[in-house]
Amino acid sequence: MDIGKIIDGCGVLKTEGSLVTEISAVTDDSRKAAPGTMFVAVRGFSSDGHKYIASAIEKGAAAIVYEDSGAVTPDVMRDSGVTWIQVESSRHALGIIASNFYGNPSGKLTLVGITGTNGKTTTVTLLYHLFRNLGYECGLLSTIANYVGTRCSEAVNTTSDPLTINSLLAEMADAGCEYCFMEVSSIGVEQERIAGLTFKAGIFSNLTHDHLDYHKTFAEYLRCKKLFFDGLPSDAFAITNTDDRNGLVMVQNTKAKVVTYSCRSMADHTCRIMEESFDGMQLSIDGKECWTSLIGQHNAYNILAIYTTAVTLGADREETLVGLSRLSSAPGRLETIRGPRDISAVIDYAHTPDAMENVLRTLREIAPERQLICLFGCGGDRDKTKRPEMAAVAQKMADRIIVTSDNSRTERTEDIMDDIRAGMDAKGRAKSIFIADRKEAIRTALMTAQDGATVLLAGKGHETYQIIGKEKRHFDEKEIVGEIFSEMKENGL
Repeated sequence: MDIGKIIDGCGVLKTEGSLVTEISAVTDDSRKAAPGTMFVAVRGFSSDGHKYIASAIEKGAAAIVYEDSGAVTPDVMRDSGVTWIQVESSRHALGIIASNFYGNPSGKLTLVGITGTNGKTTTVTLLYHLFRNLGYECGLLSTIANYVGTRCSEAVNTTSDPLTINSLLAEMADAGCEYCFMEVSSIGVEQERIAGLTFKAGIFSNLTHDHLDYHKTFAEYLRCKKLFFDGLPSDAFAITNTDDRNGLVMVQNTKAKVVTYSCRSMADHTCRIMEESFDGMQLSIDGKECWTSLIGQHNAYNILAIYTTAVTLGADREETLVGLSRLSSAPGRLETIRGPRDISAVIDYAHTPDAMENVLRTLREIAPERQLICLFGCGGDRDKTKRPEMAAVAQKMADRIIVTSDNSRTERTEDIMDDIRAGMDAKGRAKSIFIADRKEAIRTALMTAQDGATVLLAGKGHETYQIIGKEKRHFDEKEIVGEIFSEMKENGL
């Protein structure tokens, strides 16, 4: 594809050189530059792509996209032999360029994005499975994994970079996919990773405390979430949870058609829990009964969001309800492993105060007579303000607390546990144990649990690794729980 077509609509200020040069690849990483490539110099948070323009040219880049006029001298531009394109924002331009280069694949699919603090992964994953069960070819872009049809690839970020997103969307379109369901993070929106994408629907789940290490304030966090809905086109749908106090705020400036859902009040689509156990819930959705193997009020919201999205996009209501009853939870979301002495280990990704409170409340309501143990830690090099808040939640709702490591990264686990300890009073500390080694913490939780106890392992969920320092180690909680339960059976514990 020639340069002129690739840069169409990306906010070009001026160009130097030929616009009919054929481009074979686009990159924002100078190390990947090669003859025939276009290098987009993006000013990042830890490095500035403008510093690597010379390196990209040395590797044979045919075109340079940049925004900082001071980064390139007229002599370099004249003597380099490459095409120069100055844009208003190279970060925004990268999204447009990526979309153009791959043939605007999002416009060939029904692209559905979901944003919110909790429930994104569960909702998009189950939407993917529901629509596949309804007979459609689908793609998935999520925290857990990316799917093109049934082909899976590892996901690195909740919202990938624009080149990866558009490359995967192009693969989906070529493979005959009709739908793609995608997680949209606030950081991804703020960094314009979704620039150039055409969404047919956007879903808002909820907004609670998270990512303040990046956004600094809750108001900024909210603003970035809202930008997603502000950018939806008029022929799209904005699907929002009106039970969240920010549900209508999200859609107040959107051009899209607003569709509401609620578990507590009047809305376009409603749901209530009729019965609940560890095996699942009986729901009433728009007056029709539906069984789901998922549990908890937060999953009632997830199921309702999925139903609302499906029928809004034209799916048959009865077929959708039947399809919902056949779905199982996303990996690492309230996964229950039954062990000896009727102990239940529950693995969940809950890593925010609100998410952990939702899970603990669900477990308490289902089995109020059982001992409830909460094991958790907090990620290092991330938002520190939620650490004492999560401690307060655990203190309020659990009978016993075991504080341990999560992904400590470059922080000392002991320092993170001290931050958590600060959120407890004397009563909370009295029922808490602090064990830095997470595997040993899990062993202690399970082996000292009362008969019939429920043990929540919060924070890791689907992750099969633990990051300590800069080392990424294999760490799969399902494997660990299985090993410990086997030991307990063998030793009659």
